[in-house]
Amino acid sequence: MATVTKMSLNATWSMAVGGMVGGGIFSVLGVVIHTAGRWAWLSFLIAGVIALISAHSYSQLSIKHRESGGAFVYLRKRERHAFAGSLSWVLILGYMLTISVYAFTFGEYVAHVFHAGPWLPRVLSLAVIAGFTALNLRGVGDIARTEIVTVYGKLIVLLGLAAFGLWQWKPAALSASAEPKHWYASLVGAATVFMAYEGFQLLSYAYRDMERPEVTLPRANILAVLAVIAVYILVSLGAAMLVGAQALVEHREVALAIAGQQALGMSGLVLVTVAAAFSTGSAINATLFSTSRLMQSVSEGDELPPVFAKLNAAEVPHYAIGFIGAAAALLAILGNLGTLVDAASLIFLFTFGVVNLIAFQEMVRGAVLCLLGAVACAIAIVVACIEQFRQAPFVMGAMTLFVVLVFVGRRWLLGKL
Repeated sequence: MATVTKMSLNATWSMAVGGMVGGGIFSVLGVVIHTAGRWAWLSFLIAGVIALISAHSYSQLSIKHRESGGAFVYLRKRERHAFAGSLSWVLILGYMLTISVYAFTFGEYVAHVFHAGPWLPRVLSLAVIAGFTALNLRGVGDIARTEIVTVYGKLIVLLGLAAFGLWQWKPAALSASAEPKHWYASLVGAATVFMAYEGFQLLSYAYRDMERPEVTLPRANILAVLAVIAVYILVSLGAAMLVGAQALVEHREVALAIAGQQALGMSGLVLVTVAAAFSTGSAINATLFSTSRLMQSVSEGDELPPVFAKLNAAEVPHYAIGFIGAAAALLAILGNLGTLVDAASLIFLFTFGVVNLIAFQEMVRGAVLCLLGAVACAIAIVVACIEQFRQAPFVMGAMTLFVVLVFVGRRWLLGKL
């Protein structure tokens, strides 16, 4: 039997930051600037405050119940078994969408350097998912060490890029069009960009993999969200001041590569591409690791086939890891960036609202704050639905149909598996 390694505070914090920054700033910067214009930084701040409250709710509920599993466990503790199972299925889809966004972004950034045809990003997306799927099968120790290295590497590059842009201080460059956006456009931006903050709750699925989780989890969660809010705001301002918001919108799949090239020429392009590879890789690593633990918990609760709870010699749920990797790879090939980001953001907003409400009902520490978080999530969901129905009614309709089918037909499907 392999030795099981527990994650330290540094590794746990790195896992949360890796899950957020990896897809966040590289995948959605151009998307949120297109929506909110010069108020993109405020979108990141608003979404970050909601994420901070939600991180508190997740931490307090995990400590209270002392189990891995996140919203699935919290709902089952309140005897909401059917809702817990259905929500978990939808949430697992959200994580698969998220991994596909990270892989899509990895492929676009790396392929941009080589100016290859449209086939290369797809091939690279498959390769990076396959690589981190293999790494996850090796156990917690290798995963944690990889996460620490990749997280610190990308933070150095991102903060350096932000500092370079802010040093030039060109506020006029923050607008993406001749018609300036009003400040309330940041509310729509915050709702559609929420996927950028989903990584913190991944830790709730790895409660049993941490050293002293009752201390490590809340510290890592809050510190990670605060750090990510600061990084997002600084980079959204600095990158726009380097190349102009319009350029970031026009090249949204590789927005920061354009900014890096403007700052330091080919060296900047290569440096940002390396940082993007590190960022998206660490995000895939963190999300794949934690989602497989969620599938394990859901399977142990008889809401997924029992095969997903089986462990290999390294004590990891290998069938769950393989299934998530294969599904995410398929989505990365078929999807596009805007569609994937919007769909994933809505799923996470709904889940965070549910967890905040549960935390209030169970009167954890700071319960009133949790209620405010639930209300904020509900408002953001309404705003996001209106925007997505307006922009992509077919995609929103398909997502709605999927959710309805899961909640209505989940038990029947389980009986057939």
